[in-house]
Amino acid sequence: MWCDSVLTRILVLWVMVMLSPLVSAGERSYRIDSEDVLSVTVFDEPELSVEELRVSADGTISMPLLGAIKVKSLTTDQVEKKIARLLADGYLKNPRVNVSVVEYRFVYVNGAVKTPGGYNYQDGLTVQRAIVLAGGLDERASEDKITITHEGDEDHPVRVDMNDPVRPGDVISVGESFF
Repeated sequence: MWCDSVLTRILVLWVMVMLSPLVSAGERSYRIDSEDVLSVTVFDEPELSVEELRVSADGTISMPLLGAIKVKSLTTDQVEKKIARLLADGYLKNPRVNVSVVEYRFVYVNGAVKTPGGYNYQDGLTVQRAIVLAGGLDERASEDKITITHEGDEDHPVRVDMNDPVRPGDVISVGESFF
C-alpha cells in the first residue's frame, strides 16, 4: 500500500515535469479576466479539483472549501500560488495546485464582415484569422480600414494589418470602402 502511494506520487510529479514545457509561455504571462474558463487541479485531492470554472463579472472563481477567490488580472502561476496558500491555511499540508486556461474570453469582430459577433480566442489568432471566423469580409469592406481596440484601452483604436496578432477581449472593426 505504501509503495503504491509513493509510486503514484512519483508518476504524477514525472507527468507534471514532462508536460510543463507544453504549457505555452503566453498562457503563463496571460492575465485572467471575466469570462475566461479555468481548470484547477489540486493533486491527490480530486474533490477539490474543478475542471471548468468561469471567471465571474467581478473577477472571481468559486472553489470548494475556499469560496470566492479574486483572480482577475492574475497569471495562472499567481492563481496557483494563491490557491495553494489558501489551502495550506488550515486545510492541506503542502498542497500542489495546477491552473490552466481552458477557454479564453471572446474576440469581437464587427463592421463590414459577413457574420459579426464574438468568437472564441485561440492561440496564434491574427486579424485575418478572426475575420475568417466572422465569415470573411463582405463586398463593402476595406482592408485599409481595419482597426483593433484592445481590452482596457477602449479610447485608442489602432489601425492594423491582416497579420497582426489578436488578444482575448479585443474588438476588431472593419470599415467600409467608398466604392
